[in-house]
Amino acid sequence: MRIRFYNARIITMADNDFVEGELWTEDDRIIYVGAGKPNDISWDRQIDCKRNVLMPGLKNAHTHSAMTFSRSLADEYSLNDWLFKAIFPREAKLTPEHVYWYSKLAYAEYLAGGITSCFDMYFHLNESARAAVETGFRLVFCDSANDFGGIDELEDNYNTFNSFDPLVSFRLGFHAEYTTSEKNMKYVSELAHKYEAPVFTHISETRDEVEGCRQRYGVTPAVLIDRLGIFDYGGGGFHCVWFTDEDRELFRSKGLWSVFNACSNLKLGSGITPVYKFMNSDMKVAIGTDGAGSNNSLSMLREMYLDTVLSNAETGDAASVDPLRILKAGTSGGALCMGLNDCDVLAAGKKADIVMIDMKKPSMQPENNIVRNIVYSADNSCVKMTMINGKILYENGEYTTVDIDEVIKNCNRMLSELV
Repeated sequence: MRIRFYNARIITMADNDFVEGELWTEDDRIIYVGAGKPNDISWDRQIDCKRNVLMPGLKNAHTHSAMTFSRSLADEYSLNDWLFKAIFPREAKLTPEHVYWYSKLAYAEYLAGGITSCFDMYFHLNESARAAVETGFRLVFCDSANDFGGIDELEDNYNTFNSFDPLVSFRLGFHAEYTTSEKNMKYVSELAHKYEAPVFTHISETRDEVEGCRQRYGVTPAVLIDRLGIFDYGGGGFHCVWFTDEDRELFRSKGLWSVFNACSNLKLGSGITPVYKFMNSDMKVAIGTDGAGSNNSLSMLREMYLDTVLSNAETGDAASVDPLRILKAGTSGGALCMGLNDCDVLAAGKKADIVMIDMKKPSMQPENNIVRNIVYSADNSCVKMTMINGKILYENGEYTTVDIDEVIKNCNRMLSELV
C-alpha cells in the first residue's frame, strides 16, 4: 500500500524540523519526507492535505485502557479511597470479555484523539492485545504485578507479549511500592537483571504514599526502588508528583523516564507535578492520561495544555515551559519511553504512525504559531486523520476498523455486571 500526502505542513519532531511539502508511505513505513520531487510511483491513494499539519502520532505513555468502564463512576474520592472503595472491588468482577470491549472503547477514543500508541497497565492481557490487533492499534503493555496477583505471571507475560504480534510489545512493571512487598520487588529486580530490561511503576503519586514509604523503609519510593536494583537497566515512573530534589537527580543521572498525568492528579486531589523542574533539568519526560476512571477523558491534547499552564501558575512565569518541548514529550518522548524507537519522528525509514491536525478549525486560526495552537487551543475535534503502521484507522470522524456502535452497545450492556 503506497500513500502520498502532499500540500502538507509537517512537524517532524526530528530536531526542530518543519517541512512544507510531502510525506510518502509504503506499507508500514515512511519512505520520504520533503519538499516534493518528481516520481513515477503507482500510488494506491494520494491525499491533498490542503496545508493541514502532519505530525507524529500522540503517544499516551500511561494508561489503564479497560478502565473506561469506570468513567464518571467515582468522581469525589481521594486516591486511596478511590482505589480501595470504588475501583478494586469492581475490578475483581472484570472478566476477559469486559476487558476486551472496554479496551476497544478506549482504543476508539485514542484514535479520535490522534493517539497512535499507549503504555497500558492492566490485566486479562490476551483480550487487550486481541482488541488492539483487531483495531490496528499499537499497544505496549506495562505489567501491574503486585501482592494481590500477577507476580507469578510476570516473566511469562514478558516473553509471550514480546512475540505476540508486531503491534504489541511488553515492558516489565509493577503497580507501586505501597501495593508490592519488598520480596516481590526484589523478584522484579531479578527479572530486570535477567533480561537487562527497564522497569516502570506508579511512583510518588501522593504525599501519603511518599510518607508511608519513608515510615516503612526510611527513604522515598524512588530511592528505595533504585536501591533494590530495579532501575539498573532503565525504566521510570508514572506521576512523580511528590518527587524530592534527590529523586529528580536520581532520575536525571540514570536517564529514567518521568511520565506526567496532570488531569488525573488534579481530579483526585493528589497534587501538581512541577513539570518545569523536570524539563528545565533536561530530564526524560513523557505524558499520559491515566485511566478514564480518574481523568475522565483520554485526551492527550488536554494533558499537554494542562502540563504547560499549570507550570506557569506554579512559577508565576508565563514562559516556564516551552510548548514545543511539551509537544515533543507527548509524541517522540512517549515513543522512546515505551521503547518504540522507530515511531518517534517523521522520517524515512520510521513507522508510519501519523496524525493530521485540521488547521481549518476555528480554534486553529489565525496561525500566529502552529505549535502553540496545537498545545494551547486544539481539542479532539481538530484531529482529521490517524494512521498507524501505514493504515488509516480514523478519518474525518469515521473509523475504518472499529464498529463504534457495536462497541458502545456491548459496553453499556455489560455495565450492570460491574456497577
